[in-house]
Amino acid sequence: MEALIPVINKLQDVFNTVGADIIQLPQIAVVGTQSSGKSSVLESLVGRDVLPRGTGIVTRRPLILQLVNVDPEDRRKTGEENESNAWKNGRLSKGIDGEEWGKFLHTKNKIYPDFDEIRQEIETETERISGNNKGISDEPIHLKVFSPHVVNLTLVDLPGITKVPVGDQPKDIELQIRELILKYISNPNCIILAVTAANTDMATSEALKVAREVDPDGRRTLAVVTKLDLMDAGTDAMDVLMGRVIPVKLGLIGVVNRSQLDINNKKSVADAIRDEHAFLQKKYPSLANRNGTKYLARTLNRLLMHHIRDCLPELKTRINVLAAQYQSLLGSYGEPVEDQSSTLLQLITKFATEYCNTIEGTAKYIETAELCGGARICYIFHETFGRTLESVDPLGGLTTIDVLTAIRNATGPRPALFVPEVSFELLVKRQVKRLEEPSLRCVELVHEEMQRIIQHCSNYSTQELLRFPKLHDAIVEVVTSLLRKRLPVTNEMVHNLVAIELAYINTKHPDFADACGLMNNNIEEQRRNRMRELPTAVPRDKAGGGVQGDQDGGTGNWRGMLKKGEDGLPDERAKAQALMPAHSPQKGYAVNLLDVPVPVARKLSAREQRDCEVIERLIKSYFLIVRKNIQDSVPKAVMHFLVNHVKDSLQSELVGQLYKSGLLDDLLTESEDMAQRRNEAADMLKALQKASQVIAEIRETHLW
Repeated sequence: MEALIPVINKLQDVFNTVGADIIQLPQIAVVGTQSSGKSSVLESLVGRDVLPRGTGIVTRRPLILQLVNVDPEDRRKTGEENESNAWKNGRLSKGIDGEEWGKFLHTKNKIYPDFDEIRQEIETETERISGNNKGISDEPIHLKVFSPHVVNLTLVDLPGITKVPVGDQPKDIELQIRELILKYISNPNCIILAVTAANTDMATSEALKVAREVDPDGRRTLAVVTKLDLMDAGTDAMDVLMGRVIPVKLGLIGVVNRSQLDINNKKSVADAIRDEHAFLQKKYPSLANRNGTKYLARTLNRLLMHHIRDCLPELKTRINVLAAQYQSLLGSYGEPVEDQSSTLLQLITKFATEYCNTIEGTAKYIETAELCGGARICYIFHETFGRTLESVDPLGGLTTIDVLTAIRNATGPRPALFVPEVSFELLVKRQVKRLEEPSLRCVELVHEEMQRIIQHCSNYSTQELLRFPKLHDAIVEVVTSLLRKRLPVTNEMVHNLVAIELAYINTKHPDFADACGLMNNNIEEQRRNRMRELPTAVPRDKAGGGVQGDQDGGTGNWRGMLKKGEDGLPDERAKAQALMPAHSPQKGYAVNLLDVPVPVARKLSAREQRDCEVIERLIKSYFLIVRKNIQDSVPKAVMHFLVNHVKDSLQSELVGQLYKSGLLDDLLTESEDMAQRRNEAADMLKALQKASQVIAEIRETHLW
């Protein structure tokens, strides 16, 4: 069992080097109000004047005090080991020949055989961090005391609880001290030594109150009653010491400290302990053997050992879990760069491969939240672009009047005998032109997605890139500029695809010829139906002539969809004229339909209606053919000119731009915090592995 406390001390040393609070080691924290005698209790445990003393706030930083029991035989060995250090520090090894000595963590291997010097060093170190007035700090001072007269213990001396700020203490000094104390005693592996002066009422003990906050059942609280000799005449601490006033699970121990006068008169701790024993025998004979400094030291030693025994299995597990976590963390930070050119080439290749894989859909990290890479490009082609094209109305933006006007304009000064072909071409081109904008938008969307893949790759796949921010930025810059270069080329091609369709309106297109044949039949059918409904007043032969003419012209040529007969009806003309608005030109002048808005009320003649219908149907039929072509050819052009081109030339572009000896140092500069984080993780891992080793050395028999 005795071997357990040195083990924890070793662990404490291991973790002090990395400044880690992640492992909660078993320890004893001393809590009490200011000047309740906390430091005196610690000194009596050490058996030497080792701590700064005085009135007011003296302890202003946590002091982690490790007491190490050394055998006089071991001491000589230690003396030989440390002889060189003793000489180095300008001090002959005679220091070690003394029975006791101390060491601070912050002064590394320097040995302090003189306890006055230790006290002076504590004061100096306190002032260095906390200032020379009354401020406090939560940065601990670590002191080890080696002596044959101490039991193995680890104690933390904390600043005393205070209520009113003095000196240049901040207004919230009470809160600061309270938080500092809670930081230590909240550790479930910490035994709380609650110090209360006997000449105050136990019910008002701040130490017990704070201890109860974190340990309501009192399972890890040991109460110490100081200043038993200063109680009012006629009163004693019998009830308190018997545990009748405030029961504490771990017990309650009374001690007598040296007064300030004794300290000033250089009364030794050994004498004080002898006097304390005499006082207890005289005043509390029945309790003398269960109180006093010697009993307190033994109790603390026993408590700490049992406590450590209970904590060790959990501690072991925690250390192993943390070691595994830090191992993987260190792995993610990567190794420091040794061969720069191969590292750079490796990273560039990895990025290029990852970029292409994301487009191909073979990347290691498959995104589950949203579509990305090749899948998104496919979605843009077939969903976004496809639907947009399908939503374009073949006759959108074309009114019947527009069609009629185009027909009239195309015939010039002569009245039209046939529907002019020019009007069809003119109108169909106007409609086809509307397909260019969605096609260019499709290119833009694919370009944006290619840009997003860069981010996706650097976030998920090439974690190493984040180690080298300059390389990351350079890669992003190269890929972005490659994409930027390809954008105008692709846009040009897509623009040309639409221009090609506009350049030659192929009315001999097989699909279009079929549509025309079908349409002729439909129109003939409608005309026959209308002929049956003709009023009797119309001469039969005239009507018949019209039908005959149409049939002759309608044999396979769309020009044959003629409308004869209606143009010459004078009553129709008169009706149309009468429906013109008031400000229309006088009779006899040409009517410009573009200038003169035709009222909606105007009823089209049967001839005009048929003309418009024919043209609209032809436009629609031809537009659908072109739309189908565009819907097929734009994605192909985008894939060839943008996606595949970037995919094929990305690696060579990156190597060409970045793989230059002059750029190596600059590009492979790690971000400052990355190098620091790697070192911290490596130190922590080393500490955890060492701690694991220390715990593994404890034979199982020690534990039970």
